[in-house]
This record gives sequence, structure tokens and C-alpha cells, in this order.
Amino acid sequence: MDELELEANGNSRQIAAIDLGSNSFHLVVAKVVGNDIQIISRHKHRVRLASGFDKKNNLDEASIQRGIDCLATFAERLNGFALDDVRIAATHSLRIAKNAKTFLKRAAAVFPFPIEIIPGIEEARLIYSGVTHTQVETNKKLVIDIGGGSTEVIIGKELQPLLLNSLQMGCVSLTEKFFPDAQLTAKNFSNASIFVQQRIESIKAKYKKLGWDIAIGSSGTIKAIHDVFIGQGHEDGIITIKRLKDLITSLCEFESIDKIKLSKLTEERAPVFPGGVSILYTMMKELKIEEIHFSSGALREGILYEMDDRLNRTDIRMRTTETLTQKYAVEVDHVEYVKQTTLDLLEQYLKQSTIKNKKELTQLLGWASLLHEVGLSINYQGYHKHSAYLLQNSYMPGFNREQQQVIATLSRFHRKSIKLEECPEFYLYRNEDIEVLIRILRIAVVLNSQREEKTVSAELQMKNGVWQILIPSNIDDTALLFADLENEAQLWKKAEWSLQVIVNTDDSN
Repeated sequence: MDELELEANGNSRQIAAIDLGSNSFHLVVAKVVGNDIQIISRHKHRVRLASGFDKKNNLDEASIQRGIDCLATFAERLNGFALDDVRIAATHSLRIAKNAKTFLKRAAAVFPFPIEIIPGIEEARLIYSGVTHTQVETNKKLVIDIGGGSTEVIIGKELQPLLLNSLQMGCVSLTEKFFPDAQLTAKNFSNASIFVQQRIESIKAKYKKLGWDIAIGSSGTIKAIHDVFIGQGHEDGIITIKRLKDLITSLCEFESIDKIKLSKLTEERAPVFPGGVSILYTMMKELKIEEIHFSSGALREGILYEMDDRLNRTDIRMRTTETLTQKYAVEVDHVEYVKQTTLDLLEQYLKQSTIKNKKELTQLLGWASLLHEVGLSINYQGYHKHSAYLLQNSYMPGFNREQQQVIATLSRFHRKSIKLEECPEFYLYRNEDIEVLIRILRIAVVLNSQREEKTVSAELQMKNGVWQILIPSNIDDTALLFADLENEAQLWKKAEWSLQVIVNTDDSN
């Protein structure tokens, strides 16, 4: 059911964020007002992706169709929006679904905006951002967000998250696992609690040691508990361990889940309510949380605050890149030269041909140029493969899963043999465009292979599908550079690419 909160008005820039959650899909539309955003409308559809998995983690046809139908409805609301003004984040269920690409391909037929599948840690970071931007500032806060398939736990100070985790447990998955017969018994709640204890056992000491001044809960499960407590006469809506314990006792008095009748508990929330209550009760008990306050801000608000140019994700991703270059002791001066050469070659290419998502792919190529040598921290032998592994598996704030995959892929193929059959299939980007970026990065790496303290320039020309690289004759070690590029041309030939190396004797170049 859609809830229209305020009609759009004026000519301010409008932006939209969509959260494809495991339980519900949410759309929030806002307008940019000065340095802040103002919510215009909220829309919510219960989709229950998390209830549609088979034993092999494939989504069934019914759950996929529910999701597609919802996106078709959202597309109508977003008619006229530019691509840059809409961001969609898919979370736990599409992260783990083996057939996620089937869902994405079918979604593309009815929904014209790209869907990003974000890592769990990135989801946690965005949740923290959404909570922080919508709460009165405190020194240090603990944020808990219980979704349909995962639970995010964050401690942060001001706008900076300090400790983030995404745990594979949610209100849908726990309700199905521990209340399969819909029976509300003390035994079922106890079994669910033990499961939650096992999930948080490895992280709870870190959270208790770091500490917090206030605990805040966000999203549907915690909002539902907050509302139920108000319905029970607790006007402050504060969540405490005693109130939760009493709530579990009350739930056990009902014959089954479908018989639950609690003031302010909606019909659509009731079927997954026991699992969510189990998670929050156990987390409060294990982390020694005295009370939790509800926040209306969460993932969607976090996305919105990063969409406006003044709060652009570029700064976040650049900080991530700088952190990784420091962590893995990358020779920063050298990779900066590689980046300059890479972007110069790309600019020349774009004057002669085109790629889709030009702005974003240019940024990704620049970040890959800075990070392609992180694998040297492990071993020179096969370091391009080490780089790809590190970049695929590192925590990279600001990047969605596919963007991270692009950077890892560019690093994997920046040297040695070109095994295109090992290149992953992308959803947000065309593989032919990724191959263009691979070619450009490879050339830039060879041009800078002597690791001199300067940028090596060259001219790139496209002649009937053949790439021509013209190197100036007046640079040092022209013969050696020519030989290196000829070796590169042979590697291209094996991949059925064409590269021609020419020494440019024109002094004007």
C-alpha cells in the first residue's frame, strides 16, 4: 500500500532512492532544498523475496514476479526522472540469490533504472548515514537495523562509522526457520535466541569494548516493536529488554502467528514479527543494551544524502581508494602517472568512439589505475591476480558490488595473458565497454613500465577496428618501449584484438 506524504511542488531537483529489501521494496522521493533534502513521498510494497528461496538459493517464480510487478509500479511514479536522479540498492536476498541476474534482466524490461546489488557492509554504512542525518547529533551511537534477511550493526561517531557488520539473519528468515509451523511457543523463541547468540558471538566483544552513548534502531522490525509498545501504553516507545521479554510472553499466548492481535501491529508485519522480536531481544541481552530509540532514517535516507552533488559519493570512494593504497603500500607517485596516462588515452578514445555510462566508467578506470598494484603487497609473482582478489574481497565504502567487480576485473587483466572467458558478466555495464577499459589500462601500464618520475604520453588512433598507439621518438629508451608494446600486441593477438605500434617521427608530437 502506497502512502503519499506530500505532493511535489516547485522546480527544485527531485531525487529518488529505492531499497529492494528481503521483506519489502521501498521508494522514497525527495527534493533538494539548500544543503538538505525534503521527503516528498514514500511508497512501500511487501514483496517477501526472502520467502521465495529453494534449497539451492534460487528465487522462485512467484517471488520474482512480485518484485517485477512492484518495480513496474515504481517506474510509473518515476516517469520523467533522469538516470542520475534515481539510485536503487538491492540488499541481502539479491546478494545471495543464485539467479539474481535472471531477476535483473527481467526487471530491465519494466524498470529503466540500473539496480545496484550492494555488499552487506556497504548497506550498513548507508544505514548509519541515513540514521545520522535524521537524528539529533550524539557523541557515539550504536545503530541496529533488522531487515528481512540480514541485520546490520554499526557503531559510529558523528558522521563516521567506526565498526560495521552485516549478519545473515533477518525477520523473514528467522520466522521461517524457527516458527515453521506458525506455532508461538517458548521453545521456538528459545531456539531462535540460541541461533542469534551464535551469529553475534564473534563480534559482541568488539562492540562492548568500543561502547556507545545511545542505541538507535531503524527500519520495519524495530518500527513495528516501537509502535506496539506505544499501543500497549508505553507512550515514549522506548524499547527495553523487560518490555521485549513481556512481549514474547504475550506472543506465546496466541495460538499461532496468524492469530496475533496486538495494537498497532499491521497485518503485513505480523507474519514476520516473531523472528524480528527474537533477534532484537537476544541482541539487547547479549550486548547489554539498556534501551533503544527508534529512528525514521535508514538505508533509503542514506542513499538520498549521497545523491546530491554536495554530498557526492566521489569523495567517499576517493577516500576508500586512498585508504587501500596506504594499507597495501602502493607506490602512489607511479600509479598516479599510470592514472594520468590512462585517462588521457580514454579521452582520445572517446573522441573516436563511445561507451555507455561514460562518466562513471571513467571514474572506475581512474580508481582501478590507482589500485591495480595492491597485489604487490603479497607477491610480485602473479600480483595482478592477487590485486583482483584483494579488490574483490576488501571492504570498499561507496562502491556497490558490481563497481567493485569492475575494478577487480580491470586489475586482473592489466597484464599477462588475456583470458576473456574468465571475465565476469556484468549487469550495470556492457562487457564490450569493460574490454575497452582493459585495453586502455594495459597500454598505460606498459607506457609507464620503466617507472620513471613522469607521465609517458602517446597518441591513440582507431583505424578500422585496429588500435594504433603512436609513441614519440624523442623519449628515452624508445627501442625498449617499442619492444614492450610489441610484446603487448602479441598478447592482444591471442585474444583476437589488434594493436599496432608506431614510432611517431613527427617532431610536433
